[in-house]
Amino acid sequence: MVTGTIMSSTNGQDSIRVLDPALLSLLVCPETKSPLEYNKANSELISRQAGLAFPVIDGVPVLLADQARALNPDD
Repeated sequence: MVTGTIMSSTNGQDSIRVLDPALLSLLVCPETKSPLEYNKANSELISRQAGLAFPVIDGVPVLLADQARALNPDD
């Protein structure tokens, strides 16, 4: 089921955020229309082709180029 947000589940005391794979399969980079990768550690959606990382804020992907950060070579 596509929910449009990141689902949050609790495992003991730790809260784990997991991106719904069905949602990720529908989302594309707004600049290049290429697939996005989810970076759970930084809570970002990565567009390798555009060289941008789009934030996920409160479980909502923010796919606005002016809100994205440029990727570093280390990313």
